[in-house]
Amino acid sequence: MLGRETIMTFVATLDGARARAFYEGVLGLEVTSDDDFALALAVDGAGTMLRIQKVASFRPHPFTALGWQVKDIEGTVNELGRRGVAFQRFEGLEQDDAGIWTAPSGTRVAWFKDPDGNVLSLSQS
Repeated sequence: MLGRETIMTFVATLDGARARAFYEGVLGLEVTSDDDFALALAVDGAGTMLRIQKVASFRPHPFTALGWQVKDIEGTVNELGRRGVAFQRFEGLEQDDAGIWTAPSGTRVAWFKDPDGNVLSLSQS
């Protein structure tokens, strides 16, 4: 029933202005609205929306909350690194110098966090 509908994604923030600066200024997402409840951003040309809910308290999950499939993971990691993004390293995963891990399937993945500690990822198949 919902397989052909547009999906909306959610993460939370304790500081809407700080989240906006990161998602709009660093990641380059387009803000479509910003009110007392949430910051809404256009994630892709297919109509997917990211709503960053403005909350009084929360604890980020220790696993990936949101990710992007990219065409050039090295280039994207390098550009985000120039913009101040620090990539995460995880014990038990063999990651290259840029922090990119190659899964058994061949998919390459790199992780970073937003200012609230939400784990975000980049993948290239």
